[in-house]
Amino acid sequence: MDPISQGLIGSTASQSAATNPNHYRWIFLIGFLAGMAPDLDIFIKSDEDPLLFLDFHRQFTHSLIFIPIGGLLVATLFNALFHKITPLTFRQTWLYATLGYATHGLLDGCTSYGTQLLWPFTDQRFAWNNVSIVDPLFTLPILTLSALSLIRKKSWFPRAALLYALFYLSIGLVQNHRAENLLFELAQQRGHQASQVTVKPSFGNLVLWKLIYEHDGRYYVDAARILVDSDIISGQSIEKLNLEKHLPWLQADSIHTRDIERFRWYSDDYLTIHPQNREMVIDVRYSMIPNEIKPLWGILLNPKSQHQHVEFIHTRSKESQDQKRFLSLLFNLTE
Repeated sequence: MDPISQGLIGSTASQSAATNPNHYRWIFLIGFLAGMAPDLDIFIKSDEDPLLFLDFHRQFTHSLIFIPIGGLLVATLFNALFHKITPLTFRQTWLYATLGYATHGLLDGCTSYGTQLLWPFTDQRFAWNNVSIVDPLFTLPILTLSALSLIRKKSWFPRAALLYALFYLSIGLVQNHRAENLLFELAQQRGHQASQVTVKPSFGNLVLWKLIYEHDGRYYVDAARILVDSDIISGQSIEKLNLEKHLPWLQADSIHTRDIERFRWYSDDYLTIHPQNREMVIDVRYSMIPNEIKPLWGILLNPKSQHQHVEFIHTRSKESQDQKRFLSLLFNLTE
């Protein structure tokens, strides 16, 4: 999730184990820093290989086996900076840092990007799809309870924050299940045999969901608004990436081919050609409008330079029309 949410969850986990109220602010700081620390892997990148960051982001720093090591690194840095003024021993600092660090990978696993929780034993990317990467209804109550814990120095505030987080994520699981049922009902109505199924919450909420499935070599992308009653919002479809058909010029032993396979792994094989650019491979899973195929990112190919690395492109829409369209879908407004 976003860094603030990660830091807050890390701090509440650390504070929940605190026994001395006078140490709350120190423990909050340790947990907050530890909760954000795994995302330092974003600095692993290369100008020569634009996809290197995809290989390492949410990899070893997010692995369950790395948690005590990550906690130790945070504790060591914290102790080096504050050992003269902190009332905590190094052992206590390591404990609280480890608790904060432990929450990060699990929370990231609740989003849709995929997290390698079991690295190095497998490179499987876990994505439970029960919360958006940014969700104010998740973060703001936790922020409020965290602030109260610092002011009041009461242990039940961070514990209440953790319970709220678990409650909200549980709602996300229920909504995920409902969205998946709607997807299969929709596919059945169309006479489709749905495979390669994914449902995920749209940006910042658990009401509007993106539904994706594959049938007969095509991806079908729709949306669902799920409250007490549910509405399906029909979307678009596009042909699944076929290298021989869509990129006949591509050489099997080229760097471009290897980079496409790396991007395929990152995208969980949800690849297609950009509708307006035949030399751009995109990730179908992400778009601002959940029932549209308008990618947030992709890789740009060059037939004349296929023995060089591809270019990673961000195509996030900043058009006010897209934002209005998103809000109209979310709140069921008439456009």
